[in-house]
Amino acid sequence: MKILILCTGNSCRSQMAHGFLQSFDSTLTVHSAGTEASGRLNPQAVKVMKEIGIDISHHTSDSVDIYLGEEWDYVITVCGGANETCPAFFGNVKHRLHIGFDDPTFAIGTDEFIQSEYIRVRDEIKEGFWKFYKEQIKQGI
Repeated sequence: MKILILCTGNSCRSQMAHGFLQSFDSTLTVHSAGTEASGRLNPQAVKVMKEIGIDISHHTSDSVDIYLGEEWDYVITVCGGANETCPAFFGNVKHRLHIGFDDPTFAIGTDEFIQSEYIRVRDEIKEGFWKFYKEQIKQGI
């Protein structure tokens, strides 16, 4: 089962979703990418994932272009805020899904508030991708 998770920068939400799916089932082939990949991971995303025992620090921030020639069982977009547009993927895909989340990089306020936004979004991503895993992946096996 090959899954590609897409967002704009490929530094935060798509990376967290990637980490969660791999933690749910190590037999899945999961990649994440962005239409405007930042080339680096968001340090706060790495930190909040590490807090719950998932290390994504070894992930890379990749351009979607490197995956266009591949076949995918699922391509999932995770953009969700009014400040962004979901990327389109024109490769060979069996199922296209959108599971949207706010971008915590837009959080403004105290350090504590910003941290709480990363945790909130992380937990929403875990819940959303666990539901996807149970209903789409496990049901299809």
